[in-house]
Amino acid sequence: MAGAGGNAGMLAGPGGAGGTGGGAYNNGGEGGAGGDGGVLFGGGGSGGAGGPGGSAGGAGGDGGNAMLIGNGGPGGDGTPPGNPGAGGVLFGLNG
Repeated sequence: MAGAGGNAGMLAGPGGAGGTGGGAYNNGGEGGAGGDGGVLFGGGGSGGAGGPGGSAGGAGGDGGNAMLIGNGGPGGDGTPPGNPGAGGVLFGLNG
């Protein structure tokens, strides 16, 4: 199942895209959620992809939330057997 997209920031920062879902068969991992857009212009990081089905692929990591103008880092992809992706790093001003 795909992850949810992130929320847009207060002014112009777009939310990150949700990660794509893993394989539909036998416990594919879920995609990570997109990060939230920054207060000013930074975009949220995209969510990581879910791991493949067939081996209980891990869920994708959530995208990082942007702080002011820096973009949040993307979430890591899930990998079998059931390892979740890392969350996105916050970077940019005050990130």
